[in-house]
Amino acid sequence: MMTDSSHTYKRLITTCLLTLLGCTTQAQVKFAPDTLECHIVSFSVGVIAPIYGSNSEGLTGGTMGDLYKPPYLDFAIDWQYKFADRWVVGLDADLWFGSDNLQGRQERMPGYFSASGVLLGWSGADSEMRLFNRALALRPGVGYIVPIFKNNPNSGLLIKASAGWFCERTIFNQSYQQTPVPQLAGDYTKLYDQMRSGIMLSQSIGLLYMNNYLTYVNVRLAFELSECLSWSGRSYQLDEVMGLHGKDASTHFDLLGGVKLTWMFPFTGKTSYDLYYY
Repeated sequence: MMTDSSHTYKRLITTCLLTLLGCTTQAQVKFAPDTLECHIVSFSVGVIAPIYGSNSEGLTGGTMGDLYKPPYLDFAIDWQYKFADRWVVGLDADLWFGSDNLQGRQERMPGYFSASGVLLGWSGADSEMRLFNRALALRPGVGYIVPIFKNNPNSGLLIKASAGWFCERTIFNQSYQQTPVPQLAGDYTKLYDQMRSGIMLSQSIGLLYMNNYLTYVNVRLAFELSECLSWSGRSYQLDEVMGLHGKDASTHFDLLGGVKLTWMFPFTGKTSYDLYYY
């Protein structure tokens, strides 16, 4: 037979256990901010245009703005490594091109066009040909993420700088349905393609967002400024506007501005928050 003291003792033990269990359960609900360290592969699309050197003073051929009508489409694939302290290093590969946008083609190659501006094909028959620019750039770079979201340390303003190599040229593209133009086919295009290559420096600033929980909701919107210094890669060039009948020995400077939208794929399953138990 239990005494009153036994009942009191059991009630005391039960109360202590329930209190301890309640404290333990509350202590488990704690989140601490964390930053990712991971590889990131990105795909970008955007537009780019010359902001220095245009044909406002007449065709000169000295800059991209003189040669090609903007804007140009810009497609890119990038690799980056993001450190836990928000520094980012990576490699950017860009391809950009216009759409039948070579300017002053009749003035540059007057012997191949009629007085009305129609391209002359075989035996003087009317013909058509697309003449557009294409460029390839490869640039290693470094950047830093300035956090602006209180609960998301992996997102913020990404300030980035890169430097590398680029190459550009005119592409001559003719449909098989058109009358051939023998003087603008095969290796003959190398006389007129304005192929140049050189050094490209780029700076960008943009908003980077990495979702805490959803792996595929990671985007970046950035404005990019690029300075390009290039030289001709051909030993002989023909261009009546530039007065070229031989080697183009000039150094060409281009200043480009553009906007990019990027979709990022981080190679990690970890979110920016950890659940701690104590």
